[in-house]
Amino acid sequence: MDLNILWFILIGVLWTGFIFLEGFDFGVGMLLVALGKDDSRRRMMVNTIGPHWDGNEVWLITAGGATFAAFPNWYATLFSGFYLPLFLILLGLIARGVAFEFRGKDPRPGWKNLWDCAAFFGSLVPALLFGVAFANLVRGVPIDQTMAYTGGFWNLMNPFSLLGGVLGVLLLMFYGALFLSLKTTGELMEDARSTAGSLWLPTVVVAVVFFMLAFGEASGPSGLGPVAPILFVAAAVTLLAAGGVLRRQRTGWAFVFAGLTLVLAVASLFTFLFPRVMISSLDPAWSLTIYTASSSPYTLQVMTIVALIFVPIVLIYQGWTYWVFRKRLEAKPENLVY
Repeated sequence: MDLNILWFILIGVLWTGFIFLEGFDFGVGMLLVALGKDDSRRRMMVNTIGPHWDGNEVWLITAGGATFAAFPNWYATLFSGFYLPLFLILLGLIARGVAFEFRGKDPRPGWKNLWDCAAFFGSLVPALLFGVAFANLVRGVPIDQTMAYTGGFWNLMNPFSLLGGVLGVLLLMFYGALFLSLKTTGELMEDARSTAGSLWLPTVVVAVVFFMLAFGEASGPSGLGPVAPILFVAAAVTLLAAGGVLRRQRTGWAFVFAGLTLVLAVASLFTFLFPRVMISSLDPAWSLTIYTASSSPYTLQVMTIVALIFVPIVLIYQGWTYWVFRKRLEAKPENLVY
């Protein structure tokens, strides 16, 4: 295995970690208005993710930074072609983070409702547009022989990618509802579990349709042969398993299977792309690969040394925070920080 392959795998791991950890944060944010029937419930919901959301976003920042350093041509083409969706995602992430910190600074209901709506849209927009972006990577985008994106914003908003965005929203809401049912008590816990049950079937239907269309929309064969389709099918199986165990009131296992669905879905995307990083819909020969888009071997060597030092530190720190804040929350104002 050379360093180009290693860094492609590491970037895939970073994106997987981000979706796996930040996914339930987005889900909780999107459910804030629906399940937060009063301020006490909304405070509980925000406090379930309050200690974690900013740490989870480190995975996104690191994925972007690693892409810039290891595959600068990939970074340039991706961020120029997907500029407006990524800008909207950034605005959503900013609005969401500010909302969590600002909603409790003023007791007036209007103030809190304003920031709760900001948290909702700040979670909905990234969930939708990340799904759109990933679907476009599978479908392929117009890239010319100079590695430049030649399309516009509306090229990205095709029916297949929008279906991917809808799937992202539903899947993360389902994931977030399961997380809430594990982190809260009382009526909110029961409502979260019921909401997860209601979301499961629509999520499965959209996922099946998306997976079926993906085989027709996918641009070109993968360098790893049948591995990507196998992972796609495995993701569908774990999603079905999540609903099955949820019906038996085994919420913990349902959360595990929902998380595995996200992990397998992202893994299938990167497996399908390999050895490409972006597929050209104009000419397969113009697709960016892990070799045509990469930095120099020396840069990859230095990055590998840095990653070996700091990645374990980040993993240990995040594991510690989840262990410290592992208990369920109760509707006691004195125990709620946010």
